[in-house]
Amino acid sequence: QVQLVESGGGLVQTGGSLRLSCAASGDIFTISAMGWYRQAPGKQRELVATITSGDSKTNYSNSVKGRFTISRDNAKNTVYLQMNSLKPEDTAHYYCKAEKLRLYTDYEERDDYWGQGTQVTVSS
Repeated sequence: QVQLVESGGGLVQTGGSLRLSCAASGDIFTISAMGWYRQAPGKQRELVATITSGDSKTNYSNSVKGRFTISRDNAKNTVYLQMNSLKPEDTAHYYCKAEKLRLYTDYEERDDYWGQGTQVTVSS
């Protein structure tokens, strides 16, 4: 099992910045990748950014590319999301996810672990 605890959310004005943190604990050594997702009221949860465990390869949604940066600190077992130039449409509950992927000859198995999330509100 993996436990994830997010922090760093809050209320910020348009154009401001926030840094979210996601601290992982438990059986973390086989995590394949971690990521940030968000869900606004009435909308589906969507990917924001991901980072792989091995080579720290990153991936961003088009809506945040150039404004958000995902990074990791292996010594602290923590993943960060630096959010700059925030817009009202970034308002959402942000969730951290850890993924464990096991590859076999003919198939793969994946387990996802989610944190409780942290609220980000951007005022106009």
